[in-house]
Amino acid sequence: MWSSRFLVSWRHWPWQNKKFIYDLLFRASAETLLEVAHDSKHLGAEIGFFSVLHTWNQKLGLHPHVHCVVPSGGLSFDHTRWIKSHNAFFLPVKVLGRVFRGKFVAALRRAFQDGQLDFHGELQLLAQPKTFAAWLRPLFRNDWMVYSKRPFGGPEYVLQYLGRYTHRVAISNHRLVSFADDKVTFRWRDSAHHNEQKFADSIAR
Repeated sequence: MWSSRFLVSWRHWPWQNKKFIYDLLFRASAETLLEVAHDSKHLGAEIGFFSVLHTWNQKLGLHPHVHCVVPSGGLSFDHTRWIKSHNAFFLPVKVLGRVFRGKFVAALRRAFQDGQLDFHGELQLLAQPKTFAAWLRPLFRNDWMVYSKRPFGGPEYVLQYLGRYTHRVAISNHRLVSFADDKVTFRWRDSAHHNEQKFADSIAR
């Protein structure tokens, strides 16, 4: 089984269009996996998978992304045999990133033209067509990240993985350190620095 993560992170933008953005994350990531897997240059098979939405990061900051858990292969187009993925990777992440970027940005453009997006407060300028088009253009200049990894186990691990992300609250009790002066201090794991444990504060509301 392989795990892929598709990410979108703009500071305030998803807050004002949550339903649209979360739906688009699911749709664009699913279409990307199916399309790239179907291509005979990469796998040439029909695949299945399940996806789980995350909206927060370890520091409880807004960080919308979906995790997709995928079998390491798929059915041949005539459904008579199993096609195993390459040993080194399931699907190439650079290709996934480009396809995902194209689908996501194209959907944003269509949604804007159809009046499906809301812009309030400091984002009101984006409601102007020229401003929105100018904001959209640079999104194609950067590579978009799709993170893919080989899980450390078999079916049991997949069930544990799914359970962690569907039957837990945003922060568990063992991460809470203190509550003082209307601030909650909690532990978080910095994956960019070898999972080093750090501390963060959040204003209690």
